[in-house]
Amino acid sequence: MSQALKNTPKDAEKPHYHGHRDRLRGRLLDNGPDALQDYELLELILFSAIPRRDVKPLAKDLLSAFGGLPELMNASLEELIKVKGISESTALLLQTMTAISHRALKAELMHKPILNSWARLMEYCQATMAHEKKEHFRILFMNKKNELIGDEIQNSGTVDHTPAYPREIMKRALELGATALILVHNHPSGDPNPSQADVDMTHAIMRAAEPFSIVIHDHIVVSRNGYSSLKNQGLM
Repeated sequence: MSQALKNTPKDAEKPHYHGHRDRLRGRLLDNGPDALQDYELLELILFSAIPRRDVKPLAKDLLSAFGGLPELMNASLEELIKVKGISESTALLLQTMTAISHRALKAELMHKPILNSWARLMEYCQATMAHEKKEHFRILFMNKKNELIGDEIQNSGTVDHTPAYPREIMKRALELGATALILVHNHPSGDPNPSQADVDMTHAIMRAAEPFSIVIHDHIVVSRNGYSSLKNQGLM
C-alpha cells in the first residue's frame, strides 16, 4: 500500500460550507424563518439546487443583482440565468417557489367575499404584479355574494401601456356568470397614481357593464411603491 493511501482518512473531510448549512437549518428549526436574513433564506433554497458548492456568495449576488427578494422572486427565467452561477434548473426552482407563493395567496381569496379581505387582496395583487416589467390588465370576477370566482390576466402590453377591451371583458364576465368586477393593472414605472388614460378606460368599461347590470367595484393601480384606488380617489 502506498504512503499516499495510508495517509488518506476513511471519510474525506467535508467542505467547510456543510457546517454552515447545518447551522442555518438548525436556526430555522429552532427559531423560525424570522431569525434568518434574506440571503440566508435564499441559501436554504439554493442548497437543494446546488449541493456541492458554497452558495452564500451566490445568494448575496442574486439579491444585489435584482435589488431584493421581491424583485428576485419575480424575475424572468432569462434574467435569472444571466447571473453567473445560476443554471436553468436553479432558475426554474426559484420560479417554482414564486409560483407556489402566489398560488397560496390566491387560494386564500378564491370563493370568498373578497371585499371583506381587502388587505389580503392587495397583498396578492402586489405580490403578483408590482414588479412586472410590462403592464398587465387583470380582471377579478365576482358573483352576487362578491365571492371571487375568477382571476385572469385580460391583456399584457408594454412598459407604459396595456390595452383593455370592454366588449371582451363583458363577454368573459357573462361566460363566468360574474355580476361584479374589480379591475387591476400595474405601473412598471413605480408610480401608482392613475393616469387620465386609466380613468378613461375605467369609464369605458363601466359604460359597457351597465346594460348587463355588472358592477365595477374598483380599479386598482399597483406598483412597487404601493397602490392606488380609483374609487377612493373619487375617479369613478
